[in-house]
Amino acid sequence: MTKQCRSRVNIDLLRAPRLAYTRRSPNDKMSPHSLSAASVFVMRHLSLVLHSLIHHSSFLLLIFLPALQAADNISVLGSKPRWSVLDHYQETITRDDFARVIQSIYCTHGFAPDLIEINEKSARLMMNRSAQEFFTLRFAANDTERKPVPRLWRPAKSLPAARPGKPLSGLKVALDPGHLGGTWAKMEERWFQFGDSQPVQEGDLALRVARLLGLRLRQLGANVSFVRNNNEPITAKRPDDFRELARKILIKNGVPQPRADVLDPNDPEKEQTIRWQSEILFYRYSEIRRRAALVNFKLHPDLVLCLHLNAEGWGDPNSPTLTDANHFHLLVNGSYLAEELEFDDERFEMIRRLLSRAYDEELPLADTIAAAMAGETSLPPYEYPTTNSTTKVGSSGYVYARNLLATRIYRCPVVYCEPYVMNSKDAFARIQAGDYEGTRNVNGTERKSIFREYADSVVDGLIDYYSKARCSRDR
Repeated sequence: MTKQCRSRVNIDLLRAPRLAYTRRSPNDKMSPHSLSAASVFVMRHLSLVLHSLIHHSSFLLLIFLPALQAADNISVLGSKPRWSVLDHYQETITRDDFARVIQSIYCTHGFAPDLIEINEKSARLMMNRSAQEFFTLRFAANDTERKPVPRLWRPAKSLPAARPGKPLSGLKVALDPGHLGGTWAKMEERWFQFGDSQPVQEGDLALRVARLLGLRLRQLGANVSFVRNNNEPITAKRPDDFRELARKILIKNGVPQPRADVLDPNDPEKEQTIRWQSEILFYRYSEIRRRAALVNFKLHPDLVLCLHLNAEGWGDPNSPTLTDANHFHLLVNGSYLAEELEFDDERFEMIRRLLSRAYDEELPLADTIAAAMAGETSLPPYEYPTTNSTTKVGSSGYVYARNLLATRIYRCPVVYCEPYVMNSKDAFARIQAGDYEGTRNVNGTERKSIFREYADSVVDGLIDYYSKARCSRDR
């Protein structure tokens, strides 16, 4: 699921910088969080904490990180951006390309004119509004004078020729199974159980898919790494490490004497407890940022595949509602909200991502995987409810741009997969059937295991995309 809501959401997302957001609730599944601002400052700087399947949240807290200077406006557990890094991208993009991508992909809902000012020969980028500090990005005069784009990942057309029978040879893929699963699944609200059936835990399901997928990709010549390969966090932090920060957050947001713990799972004020906030800081913000550090500074992949499964609101996780709805979609980075762009680090990360040209690789790849997945699963595309947080992109009808934490801070192309509705009647039966070779009769139809179907569809999309890209280069 895109967002990690205590109830159960689907995106690992975390869109709001200074917020310890409300987690998804079992009903949070497929709609964006509804954020309510507690003050003028929140109204101005608030970022939607959406997930790829979240509903609404009743309480959104603004985080004031005590270590930051007053002039800094940094997102949750973020760090002050080093704008000088963008000097490496001077004259690597033309004015027309910069304006086109900003307007059609990254800032589809507009942006404050003082944050990004596009002139004829350069763009003036706000580094810090309080201090009125700006960075000047110089444009290339034309395509022939563009300088090479510095990056550690390689576009498909830059890969060496594929070896015979190994269409993915040379490709470095990092697999990122969403969430944690295991003993953490209930804390993440990525858990439900119907009667005496096996509990459904998204983190466990995603890891099973990742292991099957990794095996197939290696057989096809890819160099595969895992961002997570067990049910333990990557971050060394735990909820108790964030209790004091959580307490300060609550006090700053009008809860002068915050309770330490939640009374029960249905506690209407659980979001105002130190435990609830510290857990979010742990499994959402700290965990995803540590995964990013692994991707960016050790693995250096050409592509990250974030593997999730979707869900609709299921109510009580101990007596969940099963639905007839079943669908899928994929996500790439983009569609930043004006409020999100107020955060210095999010704005910087967006610009760096734009200049790296990750979008030119991840969108056609996402479209190709979507086509393979649609052919394999016969599922319709998920349609987001009316919201400013997403923009449909590409040609497949299945791909959306959205500003998720992982898709923003992993410094390479990222395709975020959200197939199946775990609590749909059909997907639930298939999950309970487990993994198996060949086909079995499930719900009256002979089919592959849901885990192999997921992995196979991603493999088919990768083969199609990289084979065509290498062919077009060699002509």
